[in-house]
Amino acid sequence: MRSVVPTSLRSRIHGLPFGLALLCGAIAAIVVFPLTWLVLQAATVDPERALSMLARPATVEVVVNSLLLMAAVTVLSVLIGVPLAFLTVRTDLPFRRFWSIVVSLPLVIPSYIGAFAFVSAFGPRGEFHSLLAPLGIERLPEIYGFPGTVAVITLYTYPYVYLTARAALLSFDTTLVDAARTLNHGRWSAFRRVTLPHIRPAIAAGALLAALYAVSDFGTPTIMRLPVFTRQIYVEYNAFGQDYAALLSLQLLVIVIAVLALERWVRSERTIHGDLGETPGEAVVPLGRLRWPATLLPASIAVFALVVPIWILGLWLVTAETGGRPSLAFEWAFAFNSVWVAGVAALVATLAALPVAYFAATDDGPLSTVFERATYVGFAVPGVVLALALVYFGAGYLPGLYQTIPLLVFAYTVRFMPQAVGAIRTTTRQVDPRLVEAARTLGETPHRAFRRVTLPLIAPGVVAGAALVFLTTMKELPATLILRPTDFESLVTHIWRAQEAAYFQYAAVPALLLVVVSGLSMVVLLSQGEAGR
Repeated sequence: MRSVVPTSLRSRIHGLPFGLALLCGAIAAIVVFPLTWLVLQAATVDPERALSMLARPATVEVVVNSLLLMAAVTVLSVLIGVPLAFLTVRTDLPFRRFWSIVVSLPLVIPSYIGAFAFVSAFGPRGEFHSLLAPLGIERLPEIYGFPGTVAVITLYTYPYVYLTARAALLSFDTTLVDAARTLNHGRWSAFRRVTLPHIRPAIAAGALLAALYAVSDFGTPTIMRLPVFTRQIYVEYNAFGQDYAALLSLQLLVIVIAVLALERWVRSERTIHGDLGETPGEAVVPLGRLRWPATLLPASIAVFALVVPIWILGLWLVTAETGGRPSLAFEWAFAFNSVWVAGVAALVATLAALPVAYFAATDDGPLSTVFERATYVGFAVPGVVLALALVYFGAGYLPGLYQTIPLLVFAYTVRFMPQAVGAIRTTTRQVDPRLVEAARTLGETPHRAFRRVTLPLIAPGVVAGAALVFLTTMKELPATLILRPTDFESLVTHIWRAQEAAYFQYAAVPALLLVVVSGLSMVVLLSQGEAGR
């Protein structure tokens, strides 16, 4: 086989087996295939009928709501995340190590759990209304609709901006700021002209994640009764309006692609380096009289994002009666189903990610770049759109796979494999290539050199990637609702059934279990950060 490989191609893949490139190409094609199928399905709709459906007032409302929601969440996430990152890294904020951990913990709570906790707390007959009623307050501000959706999603997406901005500030050489101050620049001017250009790519990366999360979130807008793409697509799917759902999915894909393009335009490729030999991140900005008042920002965020939902879940667990709907009673089989299907998805996704990540880490050519970027398509596409594409394909051509565990695992793999690719690729790039070259000079084949030298060294990245896929799969809602077998009940489906029936108390145990399990994802992230130091 190697004798027919062109020399240019062989040099481009740096001696890697040609079969590895073919394998990565096949994986990339499989990942992209569901979305191409959705495009083909939408193309079968009569053009005049398609235009009439897209011109409906309801469609216009969905588009406007989705764009406004994405913009509002992104802006607010930046306005919250960047100041929090600066306070916990560059200032003398009291207990800043404590606050740096606390303000990252909202990632632990799925946004749909936060949504129905907020409805229970701030709704028309919520817990806060009961507490304030004796004081003569008869009505609280409306929690449903656009404001409530923006508030809830922002509370659980700003950590994306916070974590990326914080990482950039930790690596920033603060002597550059000192140099700017000696040139008579004030603190704000030095931040705007020196610090901000350095952390702008990180802010853009975090804002991209917040924007994609906002436009792809299904649970929160549904609970908050806001018509957006994900909610309307799910409604049309259940109402057998497949053509309309496909057209809405294509519109949503266009928005996602536009967001990705905008992020690349906003992100600066310029990197500012310090050459003064100092340790990055040492300088501390004194807050003076604002030192203690500044703690109100992280404290208030922690109260709304963490204390309120945990208080509501604990209240349901302790005081709620669960005898009204026996069909919604919790069973430990739900937790078992969630764990084992997430475990299978993590195993499959990691095995699929390993060759792609290894190829991308050891080769700088365009082929490896294309294959790696292709695997990120599933992560950028909302789960409801991916699930709908698989429904079309499974029901139309492989009915034996429709609503089966293998198809559900495939959806999880396409959706979350990029998490494993990123973790493995980063770890592989840290392996000294001279170790592999030494193994090759001792007569080892590329496969044996990888198995005996590279694989043990990248094992932490492999494990971390698998853990991230496992924990994210545990929380996935729309793909699970659409693709699961009819007799398959998991933690997220049980929570959703309780929410739809307005019996929130039945969601207390599975929601708390999800929060605990999701908390492990933060442990993985923090341990990865410590390992990288």
